[in-house]
Order: sequence, then C-alpha cells, then structure tokens
Amino acid sequence: MASFEKITSRQNPRVLRLVKLRERAARVAEGVFLLEGLRELERALASGIVFTEFYFCPELIRNPLAEKVFSEVKNILPVSAIVELSRPAFEKISYREKPEGVLAVAEMRKHGLDSLSVPAGAGKAPLFLVAESIEKPGNLGALLRTADSAGCTALICCGDAGTDVYNPNAVRASQGTLFSMPLAVADAASVYAWLSERGVTIFATSPAAEKTYWDCDFRVPAAILMGTEATGLTDFWLGKNEGEGVVPVSIPQEGLADSLNVSTAAAICLFEAVRQRKVS
Repeated sequence: MASFEKITSRQNPRVLRLVKLRERAARVAEGVFLLEGLRELERALASGIVFTEFYFCPELIRNPLAEKVFSEVKNILPVSAIVELSRPAFEKISYREKPEGVLAVAEMRKHGLDSLSVPAGAGKAPLFLVAESIEKPGNLGALLRTADSAGCTALICCGDAGTDVYNPNAVRASQGTLFSMPLAVADAASVYAWLSERGVTIFATSPAAEKTYWDCDFRVPAAILMGTEATGLTDFWLGKNEGEGVVPVSIPQEGLADSLNVSTAAAICLFEAVRQRKVS
C-alpha cells in the first residue's frame, strides 16, 4: 500500500497555501483552483480536468463515491502529489460546512472566444447565453446549470465585474457543469463582434423593452443576453438596435419586485427558445 505524506498542523505552509487559493489573485498567479465536493470532483475527472494535487482525510470519508474518486486519483497522480490531512487541517482548507474528506487542486482552463465553435448544418441553430457583469459567484454557477439544462451552445461572460469562474462558490453552484459547458470570457465589444460575424441575433433583456420574450423568434441563431439584477445591461448593448442585430426584449412582471434572479430570468427566455425549437 502506498505511503502518503501526512500533515496534521493547521499552520503547515502547505495548508496555508491552500487556504490562500480561495482568493482570486492567488489562483490567477498559480493558474490553479480548489475543487471540492463529490459531484464536482467526479464530473471534473470525467471532463478531463487536470488535477495537480489531491488531499484526503480518512476520518471524513464516509461516502462510497469519495472512495471511488480517491481510487481514480491514485491512478493518475504520483504518490508525492497525494497528501493525507488530519481532520483539523482538512477542515481548515475546506470551504464546505460538511467536508466530505477529499479535495483537489486543478489546472484552470483558458476560456477565450476562440475556444468556442458554432454548430453547422440544418436544424443546428446555435443558442448562446450571454451574461454581462455577473459578479456574484453563486449566480454564475446557477447560470452554468441553466445553460447546461437548456442545451445551450455555450455561456459567454462579458463586462467589467471581473467574472471569476473559478471562485469556489461558482464551482460549487455550477454542480460540475463548469467542466462540461463550453464557456468564454471576453469584453463586450469582442463578444458583440464575434456573435455578429457569425450571424447570431442578440436578444437583450430589458424591463423597458416593448417586445416581450414570447413574441420573439428564437429559432434563428440566437444569443440571449442578461444583465445584473441591480443595474441591468449597460448602454453598450441597450444603445444598439435591431438593425445592428440586437433585439430588446422584456419579461413582463406583475408584482412589486422590479427584477428577477438572473438565472431565473435566463431560464424563462432559454426554455421559450427550447419550446419554439421543439415545436417548429
């Protein structure tokens, strides 16, 4: 049986480095991120995410799936990259209320627009979800799940909010769809140019729009554009018109609330597009 390095101190430099990786600057500097949660670990392995380190705590491993993940990791990582932690040390690096005893450090993927492809051929009109300035990691994770559920071609993030796709809360909220959903991050002008060059109509959601989402034809190559709950879309998008390939659309609301959660709003529009494409 392999003998793994064991760390018991919560103040061990290796433990403190892992805690530091919760911060974006540290992740960007190293090009790696923390990955915890059995569903997320299993889906990351299945998607070919490259693990560089793995940490485990025998006392916390109670789920057979954790044992399965650990077994797979032992087949791909050298013994030197696998470390046993005491319960106090593991609980210090964990960002979950109920740690499951396994955690990995993995390489970030690059998410440029050039990594995306547009399906070709009849009956394969692309459907993109575009999110501008999504700052809350939980909302980003939820958007990934929504895009995955609707069968989107890709999720594209733009804006100046500093989208952090590898924030631990974004990874957790995505439930592993971060690793399977095609994803790009770019500035708004680049996203507009990329979509326009490919003949994609952009449906920009705005409470002020006269056309409702159910009056739109989403059967064409389409991108549904969502802004933040607080401020909505920026003037970069709202200043464009249908002649420029941008169609303002609204989601009518009857109650006192003046905004929907962004993933809820995205789901409403995306599944109308799914409905139209199913019945056409």
